[in-house]
Amino acid sequence: MNDSEKKIERITVLAKEFTPAAMEFHRKNMSEKGYRMEDRIVPRKFQMIDGPGNASDLFNGEEYYSVTFVKE
Repeated sequence: MNDSEKKIERITVLAKEFTPAAMEFHRKNMSEKGYRMEDRIVPRKFQMIDGPGNASDLFNGEEYYSVTFVKE
């Protein structure tokens, strides 16, 4: 299987506070399941876009900490 044929799985967790987002990796034993943390845990705003229109805020524009776990 070459690199372009590999299925990469990503799971993103959102939390209102840093600690629950950080602990999720350990709480669900993500390492044992073959996942690693893809990037830093930082607060972000989320938007949704559907078609050519403007993006709209999710969660009323409130920031959530997000962390993405990736399994290659």
